[in-house]
Amino acid sequence: MKHTDNFKIAPLAIAISSALWLSAPVLAQETASDEDKAQKEPERIVVTATRRPQTVNEIPYNISVLSGEDLEERLIINSVDVMRETPGITVVDRGYRNSGVINNIVIRGMNVDSAGNGDFALNAVPTVSTYVNDTPLFANFILKDINAVEILRGPQGTLYGSGSLAGTVRYTLNKPDLYQGYARVDARLSQTQGSDGFNQNYDVLVNQPLTDTLAVRGFFGRIDNDGIVDYVNVYQLNDSGAPVAEGGDIASGDPQFTTIEDADTVDIDYGRVSLLWQPSTTFSALLSHHYQSDDIGGRRQVTTGTNWVGGTEQSYGEYENGAVHREPSERDVSLTSLELEWDLGFASLSSTTSDYDHDGSSISDNTGFYAQNNWFAWFYGGSPRPLAIAERFYEESGFTQELRLVSQGENTFDWILGAFYMDKDTASGQDSFMPGFSEWAEASGFDDTLASWGGVLGDQDFRYRDQRNIRDLSVYGELTWNVTDRFSTTLGLRHFTNDISNETTIELPIYPGPANVDSEFDDDGTLFKFNASYDISDDMMWYATISEGYRRGGTSAVPITGGFAENPEYLRYSPDSVVNLETGIKGSVNRHNYSVTVFRMNWDDPQLNVATPNWGFYAAVNGEKARSEGLELELKGFLTDSIKYNVGYAYVNAELGRDLVVPSGTASSPSSYVYAKAGEQLPSMAEHTFSGGLNHSMDLASGMYLVTNFSTYFQSDSRNALGNNPKFDIDLPRFFITNASTTLHADEWKVSLFVKNIFNEKGVTGVLSEAYMGTDPAENFYGNSSKQYISQPRTVGVRFSYEFGW
Repeated sequence: MKHTDNFKIAPLAIAISSALWLSAPVLAQETASDEDKAQKEPERIVVTATRRPQTVNEIPYNISVLSGEDLEERLIINSVDVMRETPGITVVDRGYRNSGVINNIVIRGMNVDSAGNGDFALNAVPTVSTYVNDTPLFANFILKDINAVEILRGPQGTLYGSGSLAGTVRYTLNKPDLYQGYARVDARLSQTQGSDGFNQNYDVLVNQPLTDTLAVRGFFGRIDNDGIVDYVNVYQLNDSGAPVAEGGDIASGDPQFTTIEDADTVDIDYGRVSLLWQPSTTFSALLSHHYQSDDIGGRRQVTTGTNWVGGTEQSYGEYENGAVHREPSERDVSLTSLELEWDLGFASLSSTTSDYDHDGSSISDNTGFYAQNNWFAWFYGGSPRPLAIAERFYEESGFTQELRLVSQGENTFDWILGAFYMDKDTASGQDSFMPGFSEWAEASGFDDTLASWGGVLGDQDFRYRDQRNIRDLSVYGELTWNVTDRFSTTLGLRHFTNDISNETTIELPIYPGPANVDSEFDDDGTLFKFNASYDISDDMMWYATISEGYRRGGTSAVPITGGFAENPEYLRYSPDSVVNLETGIKGSVNRHNYSVTVFRMNWDDPQLNVATPNWGFYAAVNGEKARSEGLELELKGFLTDSIKYNVGYAYVNAELGRDLVVPSGTASSPSSYVYAKAGEQLPSMAEHTFSGGLNHSMDLASGMYLVTNFSTYFQSDSRNALGNNPKFDIDLPRFFITNASTTLHADEWKVSLFVKNIFNEKGVTGVLSEAYMGTDPAENFYGNSSKQYISQPRTVGVRFSYEFGW
């Protein structure tokens, strides 16, 4: 999508006819003589999702676009808010903690995993691929200085290097401007319901042409948010990190509790530097470096179960968490890319070379999980101050190279050819500790009992290390035959080879018996796509698509020998695939654009991330069948010259096609059990989603104008996880999120007032239940590690932005 930033505020007449177009930048402003005509025509949203510039109405499948101007006007800076502007998509809103670990986007219901996941990297890769420009990477960057967000539903393996199963989300970034120097400073101050402090967000943008062919752009910012959630039952710890004993009685003293208010603080530094060299109209080179560093103080998740601290049964209050240990996280991500483009006349050749590093760590309170499994009594002697924490980490570094050759001009046959290579190394691990356990065991005499069981005294009871290498080599392409001026057909193919290897070590230091897992997995195959489209009129298109999606298989780090052996079927999981069938119409009537799509996705061998039944090791298994079908509707346009609107609705019916059977037992005695029944609704996808918005512009004196935005999002009931296990199978109630803002624009500055989540909806999108991670006074655990993932509560704030050029 082409875009030229304009930092001079125009009068209202020009603003309405150009700067306020829906969902994408306008390529050029209308001339004064064309103004009346422009007011009668629909918008033209131009994107490059198909690798050549086309309007959204010319693309023969379902695509949604939000422009950078839309994000700015609606004060959107994170992917959760973007996805809630788009029908047929839901998100698991985990807040900023560990936000780069798990892709939280669900398109067309293609998900079988529990919404409660979120603290560790999963075995199976996401069903939705994400791109930063042309680099396949899920990094969950702060969305500032963005050109557009393009959302493509359905498999996209014949257009994009990394392929996808359910869809692709592409974030395109603003490029340096060769023609003008300018700068912008931006500041936001807000307060969120439940917090005693403030949220602050500052950033600065500088664009500077260095020569006629060379320009640099720098963008840097910081988010400093006060917390919302109070950790009300946190153990007091001594200098060694062990729980303090009442009266100094190490053997039998009760724990001492304290409260940490507004614990889930958010500190994020982010930025990007890019250099554009364009020595001619036929060649350009863009070198970019993008980084982000997160430091999060705790969970934006609340406990709703029983609180026993104080001796009697009571309930937790609003925005309270019952964990007995604070749960911070941190991460760093950096991406360096070089994008080259040549205009060869008959075709354009592009190359994208990328190198990235992404790592992070977190601390989780697992005490409730141990208590619910009665481990404190069975394995750890019944300490009066039980504490189990997990320190987890992940590391990922990758190199990708993609080449694309795209035909140009008006031809009978249009084509795209591409090649993609990825070499990625990942590492993940977990150290589980029981701080103070050995000190208590020695004081109480349990150390002798432990030794009689063959145990070794220490505070660490679990150690996990997993290292993997993934290599993907693919060639892909599409051939479009323009049979007539109105009728076209497209055939797409993708051939791929994958090689995956992993080395894993698992230890339980208190009860020794290390297990090593070394395994490899390789696969290859070919995917196809067929599309047909027909222009019913100049303003209406019909299209139909059949396409295949694929997700690579792999290995799970599960021991199959030794004292912790699991069923060998856990060692490897197979690829899964989908056949997507969709048909729809799109077009325009006067100043209104519309799109209606009906789809069905048949999913074979869906991959489910699980914990093994014996020892709880991370693994992935395959089901047999699932399917999703539904309807997607979008309508955008102008009600008057000063009021524009957008409406989106989707109905998605996603369910298991056959019973999902999971392995159990061991190598010597294998077995299995039914994890979920055929016909069950797939988790994290609401049957009904709705989004809508209004934008109103009003001219004021002295060349100023006022822009007011109102938006709302609704999703019906959804499900937390598959299966009828009461620990996980929880209904998530319907909710709606409503936002509003108004912005006063002047020549060089603008000021906004905004309210997010006006009605303070809880918006629960995931649960770790009390039955799974709750309290247990019988084992001396009076805290509560259960939690609900909630949306950001009502937030009221002001934004000020100042822009100037030279």
